[in-house]
Amino acid sequence: MADPIVEGKPGYASPVVDNVSASSSELPQNVSDAGSREAFLVSFTPAEDKSIMRKVDRRFLLLIGILYMTKNIDYQNAASVKVLQVGESRNVLTELSMTPDEYNWVQSVYFISYIIFEIPSNLLLKKMSPRIWQSRIILTWGIVLACHAAIPNKQTYYALRFLLGMMEAGMFPGIAAQLCSCVVGSLLAYGISYMNGMCGMSAWRWVYLLEGLYTILLAVVVYLVLPDYPKSPRTSKGLSPREQEYLEVRLSENAPLTNEGAFFMINQLMVNLGGYGLSWYLPTITTNLGFAGLPRNQLLNIPPAAASVLAIIFAGNFLNRAYVTRPAFTQPIMAGMTVFFVLFLAVSSKASIYVACVLGTMFYSVYFIPFWAWRSSTLQGMTGTAFILAFQSCIGQVGGVIGPQLFQSKFAHNGYKTSFGICAAAIIVGWLANLWTWLLTRNIEWDVRRIKRLRITAGKDGAVYADDDVRVHEERRFYGGLGRKAEAAIV
Repeated sequence: MADPIVEGKPGYASPVVDNVSASSSELPQNVSDAGSREAFLVSFTPAEDKSIMRKVDRRFLLLIGILYMTKNIDYQNAASVKVLQVGESRNVLTELSMTPDEYNWVQSVYFISYIIFEIPSNLLLKKMSPRIWQSRIILTWGIVLACHAAIPNKQTYYALRFLLGMMEAGMFPGIAAQLCSCVVGSLLAYGISYMNGMCGMSAWRWVYLLEGLYTILLAVVVYLVLPDYPKSPRTSKGLSPREQEYLEVRLSENAPLTNEGAFFMINQLMVNLGGYGLSWYLPTITTNLGFAGLPRNQLLNIPPAAASVLAIIFAGNFLNRAYVTRPAFTQPIMAGMTVFFVLFLAVSSKASIYVACVLGTMFYSVYFIPFWAWRSSTLQGMTGTAFILAFQSCIGQVGGVIGPQLFQSKFAHNGYKTSFGICAAAIIVGWLANLWTWLLTRNIEWDVRRIKRLRITAGKDGAVYADDDVRVHEERRFYGGLGRKAEAAIV
């Protein structure tokens, strides 16, 4: 059958066309041509599409999830370490003769280094290949982390945190894995607290040593398992050439808009300033609430992370159905974030503060599910994408430098309400930048939603959608106001 149109619907393709058989191992000569691309895509059935994606998920998602979870455990553990054996002789502040204000620099120094080396690391990733470069990142950060167990003074602590940021630069953050890392990290800190004094080492030193050794072993696994690109030789171990080509052809066209980048960066910077401030001070807040003594205070950090994981699962499923555009979905998230950050200023009861901790963390965390998908859809080419995402990450991580410094002792007199007031103000500014960025990208976002809906409909009809795709090289107008359908506003 030469005509790939089913029941007169454009883009609804039959499972097999004459020039490319579904069982054929031969690939079209030039899949980049529109006709060849469509013919190639329609040679796949929905069952084949699901099978390919299952192969990708089985091989990559678990490893990537473990990788990102480990990364975030390793950098977030400084906040948990601070309250291990708090008030006792083996607490990190006591052993290293550090004040709480000096300890805040432990996290700020890490982010300063991360900012400096993020762009060079991302650009080198292309030259070195993802597998080799990511393995290097994990191995070196594991070594540096393990060295934390031998810290003799605060100066060495700062130096190692700077090196940790340098070694980790280029490891783009995951989202659900980040929150799972909060659950696992809190459980680890709770369990390791019982090793306090073993072999003459304090519990906080055991945290760094054990997590560092585990990370070094993970580097070996990543080097042996992680592939590079859809068509790389290592990918061929699990996918046929035809399946590899399918994955690459399904990648959509992307390009930067003229001026949305600055507002994306302001958005991320402001949201991170508030969110990083809360995440850094969260273990201290939960400890000071007095709901649980040592070491069970670490377990109070689990509900905020668990709520975030559940919210992220819901957000992923909801966004996958393309009911609304991604920036539209961020609006209730920003509203919720603002409300619960303001609550830190308005309430005094311990229960209310803890509820604000749980829900404020949840809204902050779930925000980045739609945000990064939204941001990535406006980028073009691997080198350009690597540079722009790295540059944006640098700007966004400035929030990680400033956030911990908001919780200095001089703000303690009113329960850090001044600190949380600054965080809440930053969130509101980020929301305004979010709204403006939505306006700038509204046409592309309607286009993304339109194509997603067509693919969903085609799948329900037992076909693979292979017609028009998202275009931003030549931006088209799909948005004609809240009362108009995207499909009806095409120009």
